[in-house]
Amino acid sequence: MDSIYAVADTSRILSPALLVYREIVIQNLKKMIEIAGDVQRLRPHCKTHKMPAVTKLELAMGITKHKCATFAEAEMLANCGVKDVFLAYNLVGPNIARAAKFLRKYPDVRFAVTADDALMIAELSDVMTAARTTIHVVLDLDSGLHRTGVNPGPRAADLYQQIIDAPGLEPAGFHLYDGHNHQTNLEERTVAVRACWDAAAKLRDDFEGRGWPVPAIVCGGTGSFPVFAQLNDPAIELAPGTCVFHDFGYGTTFPDMEFKPAVLLLTRVISRPTPDRLTCDLGNKAVASDPPKGQRVNFPDLPAAEQVLHNEEHLVLQTPLAEKFKPGDELYAIPKHICPTSALHKQAYVIEGGRVVEMWDVTARDRCLTI
Repeated sequence: MDSIYAVADTSRILSPALLVYREIVIQNLKKMIEIAGDVQRLRPHCKTHKMPAVTKLELAMGITKHKCATFAEAEMLANCGVKDVFLAYNLVGPNIARAAKFLRKYPDVRFAVTADDALMIAELSDVMTAARTTIHVVLDLDSGLHRTGVNPGPRAADLYQQIIDAPGLEPAGFHLYDGHNHQTNLEERTVAVRACWDAAAKLRDDFEGRGWPVPAIVCGGTGSFPVFAQLNDPAIELAPGTCVFHDFGYGTTFPDMEFKPAVLLLTRVISRPTPDRLTCDLGNKAVASDPPKGQRVNFPDLPAAEQVLHNEEHLVLQTPLAEKFKPGDELYAIPKHICPTSALHKQAYVIEGGRVVEMWDVTARDRCLTI
């Protein structure tokens, strides 16, 4: 394992533990700004960290616009002093009323949400009108992921005109998330990302030709971030998320991205059930289980170990090196998907200079704070 991850004294770290290396987080944020070319082009997604401490680091570095996916994340951002919050999620049911409550609690925050449905837009307008307030609405475009959004075309124009005409709503541009663009080859990824952008830019030009304002296009995620950053268009807002912490999955998929894992998991051996097996306390309650079983973490000191069982509180590794370990021994693991892993921990141990220096709360891991 790289010596930069060594912790001098782990005796008070309860495992399984989330370790955040503050110095690497800062390096990753500086790299993010460097790729963007201008800090004002950034609107990073807080879903990866969910931590006020990281938000405050970003604010101190001049990152003023932020993206999120839940009201808890939005509230966490606002409580940190963020004045421009984009909740990139379509509001339905009680969440529409929650938007009005958010605006009442944080009247100095520019608050935006996505929409891709006429009934949703109408209900959002009714609630905002009744609350005597205004919310910014971003049209969610389907870039090919087919998860949410509308295809750039006639229906997109109808919905955007509805947003323009609806009382209580302010048209705020497009959301262009292309989470399906995971091409490892940078040239192939660039071609795919440019195709997404060309469709959105054409739609923007059409709308502006009608006199409709399209002030921003919130573009991409971590994998497509460097490609969108190369485009010189004043409407572009870059929305990477994972690279603030980075992880094993993105490190493998996007080798061109020069970020370093800033979060590791500390786990301890709790059993040696057979001569070639060791069991750790890193169950799926401590590391994201959306990657396939056997691929959820990487052990730098046991890269060839086979992850044969993964239950709520246990991870069983099969390796001929098992005999070198005894119960109580420690291992460090890099998660394949850090974003949902962060949400599994209430607090993170912050490492600086090889020592635990403080604890950071993962405040927005919950679905609701006060709103």
